[in-house]
Amino acid sequence: MKIYISGISGTGMGPLALMAAKAGISVCGSDLHEGAIYQELVDAGVDVKIGEQDGEFLKSKIEDGVEWFVHTSALPLGAPEMKIAKEAGIRISKRDNLTEFLVEKLGLKMVGVAGTHGKTTTTSMIIWTCIRLGLPVSYVVGTTLGFATSGSYKDGDKYFIYEADEYDRNFLKFHPWLAVIVSVSYDHPDIYKTPEEYVAAFEQFKSQSEMIISECNFEDFKLAGEARRFDAGLAFEAVKKIVKNEGLEISDDEIIKVLNEFPGVGRRFEKLADGIYTDYAHHPEEIKATMDVALDEMDIKGKKGVVVVYQPHQNTRQHEVQDLYYDAFIGATRIFWLPTYLTREDESLPILTPMDFINGLNNAEVAEPAEMNDELWNEISKYNNDGYLVILMTAGPADEWLRKKIA
Repeated sequence: MKIYISGISGTGMGPLALMAAKAGISVCGSDLHEGAIYQELVDAGVDVKIGEQDGEFLKSKIEDGVEWFVHTSALPLGAPEMKIAKEAGIRISKRDNLTEFLVEKLGLKMVGVAGTHGKTTTTSMIIWTCIRLGLPVSYVVGTTLGFATSGSYKDGDKYFIYEADEYDRNFLKFHPWLAVIVSVSYDHPDIYKTPEEYVAAFEQFKSQSEMIISECNFEDFKLAGEARRFDAGLAFEAVKKIVKNEGLEISDDEIIKVLNEFPGVGRRFEKLADGIYTDYAHHPEEIKATMDVALDEMDIKGKKGVVVVYQPHQNTRQHEVQDLYYDAFIGATRIFWLPTYLTREDESLPILTPMDFINGLNNAEVAEPAEMNDELWNEISKYNNDGYLVILMTAGPADEWLRKKIA
């Protein structure tokens, strides 16, 4: 089996490519830019072409025997690589089909972690704990992990820890041995036209699962932020299911101890420099959870306050959630609000400006519009030097901008 993945180096496709490669499948692919998983792919010996995706690389790989073209949801139907794959008559699918294929081929029990917010952290916590306890797990998670690669498989693995994304209804392809539901609050209006439709998809996912975990006790966890402690509680329950199914004698205290040592992951309250953090939060509910973590971290580190730089994601989404920002930034000393990162837009909707959001905040007096420029970087540096915790929240290019400034 030879597989070609378009968009291979991002956090959506890269971990899956790594898992397939480690399972002995020939994998190659292309991407416009070096994504977060690029170096991991290179280190694993995966052939990756970075640059214009004009189809020439795919043509050469089809000549070498590639028989399956896997693409991201973002790839347009008229893209050159899509056209060439169709002309060649090879199999074409999105990532969920490849994931399903790997689970069946390798005979794995899926632990699917789903939810509007917190699924990446919870998935990573389960992975971290299983690795530390020596449990036989493979996994795919949509981020970089400081303690392991973002996708893995080895001989003897019995379980597959998977971040089951609801976007594009990806997670409905699966029938997990265990489903972990972190949270459900309306998102992705470009896919789910109503909140009821969104909730119905999660109900279907639950009905397709053998076992479900959605509640937990998290009082024994010492991590910063109630949301992160809740995630740890869910991870604890999931790990216990695996331990029990394996017939192992591992105490609850040992599992709790490992979870309390969780080091965090890329883009989830990730420390970029002393006092400066970045987080993927781009929905009001995620922002509240991240603020909770930031305020706890502020107390732990003895900082004067929390300064937020925020970049909204997708104007279409913002029209749905605009009113939910009212109390999302409670506790912030200062908020710098960037223009919305535009992607997959409904062009009939007017573009909301930073002031459109700021005027609706109950602490609007601490917020101001900003741009990704030297002026903003000077403000970040000033607050950081004065002893404040600075947190960037974005699913867009502001993360890369900040990393370059710090570098």
